[in-house]
Amino acid sequence: MSGIGLRLRQERERLGLSQKSFGEIGGVEANAQGKYENGDRAPKADYLSRVAVRGVDVLYVLTGTPTPTLIDNLSHIEERVLISFRVLHKEDQAAIRRLTTTLAEFSAPQLLKERLGLQKLDPVKE
Repeated sequence: MSGIGLRLRQERERLGLSQKSFGEIGGVEANAQGKYENGDRAPKADYLSRVAVRGVDVLYVLTGTPTPTLIDNLSHIEERVLISFRVLHKEDQAAIRRLTTTLAEFSAPQLLKERLGLQKLDPVKE
């Protein structure tokens, strides 16, 4: 597995979604999602458009180059949190993602669902 399929899988895992859930967001069955990730099929533009709305970095999926983060849109506190997060080890980053997801679920579960476009909140997966 390499190229678009690998990067698509990485994005799905970054969002903590199963192939079935991710496929539903993109409007395809889990087996089609698996074929995209294995490189057996290429995703179409409408699929990419739908997953982009849910937070997938489509530029990264297609080219391997992440979309630059617009620092102008971040508050000073958000910028400091992001800088601190980026210097952590992957295991610590995973712990922070789990913590923030759990806190958000309890603080504003409906808003979090709407922002992530989920029917049911799935735990963050590594």
